[in-house]
Amino acid sequence: MALLALSGCASDGPAPAATSQAAEASSVRLVSPDEFAAAVAEPGSVTVNVHVPFEGDIPGTDLSIPFDQIAAQAGRLPADRDTPLAIYCRSGPMSATAATALRELGYTDIVDLRGGMRAWQADGRELTGI
Repeated sequence: MALLALSGCASDGPAPAATSQAAEASSVRLVSPDEFAAAVAEPGSVTVNVHVPFEGDIPGTDLSIPFDQIAAQAGRLPADRDTPLAIYCRSGPMSATAATALRELGYTDIVDLRGGMRAWQADGRELTGI
């Protein structure tokens, strides 16, 4: 009987939190420049430059929101939290911070350009607005 009671508790205990953490971890994918270009081209996706100060944009960028202002400027982001978001900065740390803020706001489909604009340019791709 005690074993049965314990097994019942186990299904109500840590498992949902672990599932929630796994879902959060999978909501941000670090991607290559090729994968990022494909994400930007996806219909309905929103591309956000989170780098400060401004040092150019990847073609197809929809918004520029400083990495440390994501929550404060959440009204500029899509209301639908399932909208695919493609985020980037110059080299990676600012977009990692932004990705955390976006997850905390409930966004579920986020791609982050591994290596940022530096990786984009190293791959032979152009920036605009510079």
